[in-house]
Amino acid sequence: MAKRVYQVWKGSNYFFLGGRLIFGPDAKSLLITLLLIIVPVTVFCVFVARHLRHEFSSYNAGYAILAVAIIFTIHVLVLLLLTSARDPGIVPRNSHPPEEEFRYDTSASVEIGGRQTPSLQFPRTKEVTVNGMPVRVKYCDTCMLYRPPRCSHCSICNNCVERFDHHCPWVGQCIGLRNYRFFFCFVSSAMLLCIYVFAICALYIKVLMNNDQGTVWKAMKESPASVILMAYCFISLWFVGGLTGFHLYLISTNQTTYENFRYRAENRINVYDLGCLNNFMEVFCTKVKPSRNNFRAYVQEEEPRPPLPTTREAEVEMGEDHRVKVEDDLDIGGDLLKISQRHNIEDIEADIRSRGSDVPYHNSSEADSVHGSDRRAPNVQSDTRHSSWGRRSGSWEIASEVLGTKTNVPESRSHTASREPYQ
Repeated sequence: MAKRVYQVWKGSNYFFLGGRLIFGPDAKSLLITLLLIIVPVTVFCVFVARHLRHEFSSYNAGYAILAVAIIFTIHVLVLLLLTSARDPGIVPRNSHPPEEEFRYDTSASVEIGGRQTPSLQFPRTKEVTVNGMPVRVKYCDTCMLYRPPRCSHCSICNNCVERFDHHCPWVGQCIGLRNYRFFFCFVSSAMLLCIYVFAICALYIKVLMNNDQGTVWKAMKESPASVILMAYCFISLWFVGGLTGFHLYLISTNQTTYENFRYRAENRINVYDLGCLNNFMEVFCTKVKPSRNNFRAYVQEEEPRPPLPTTREAEVEMGEDHRVKVEDDLDIGGDLLKISQRHNIEDIEADIRSRGSDVPYHNSSEADSVHGSDRRAPNVQSDTRHSSWGRRSGSWEIASEVLGTKTNVPESRSHTASREPYQ
């Protein structure tokens, strides 16, 4: 039976409802976050908001206080679910490296069998253009791909995430391109909820003081739940409030938490900064990109790909090229041999003729051998070209059979040459 993508997923994620919900490996921490929200709000509704229902009877504002607390809490929980239970922008990993990026580097060669063989190299980085500026992207060995700009590999989830901000243990998920908006809304809404609970608890203490005509200490003793909730919200505001302010700064400058902490000391130019207003528009007013992963799709078997060339195969290929080059050099050497033979024969014939003008008699054997060798020179085999000594020394030896070949000449020349040998 064919399996679905989420069933063979190589990341460290957990899937629920047949791959419809995706969580990080630390999804159990999400239960702690839920308790930190639900328990205080439940205490607030039972021990504080319930007693304020009839304090504002003219406008029924007491019921509004309780309703706002419940609705706002549901709003915060929905944002938490949207942040932690969806794809944060995972880049699908490749099943093999991109072959078009492989190259042979002769400078980094490997010695095999006494010979230097170029090793198979893979560029670790490459440059892309973002807003007219060059940006260097890195290759991910785990996902076997070049990470898009602002993408980073999360070591906890074991995935490459687009516009990676950070991995949040409180939501049990990476914060990236597709859930950053919901994460910020969750944090800011949690801050507002803390402020709301703190303010209503303070109001309830004030109401108790007015009703009993007592001091603040007496009112606090009468409603210890209000005191505990105020202290809890005050402490929580330092976290969620500070986090909200920090991310407001990041959004205004179009940075991520990862970029801010890693490149803070390098004073890099932020090529992603579009201006404060446009940066906020990019985060909150653009459409959320669809997921690049269909976790419920069935896994399709890939066709087997030919293996990448190894260094041994590269060595064989270079050896064949070297043999072809040697054969070409031998052919050129053979042509030079023929040219050299023709040139030497012409010099000998010219020398004989010049001497023949002063001496009336020639040696017919030499003349015949010259003319015979001239006629038979094209038939000389070029087998001698295999001699490496001849090529290295730069001289080519004319075969003795070429100069010593006897041929038949006309009778007139033979009769004249027999009178007197050439001195």
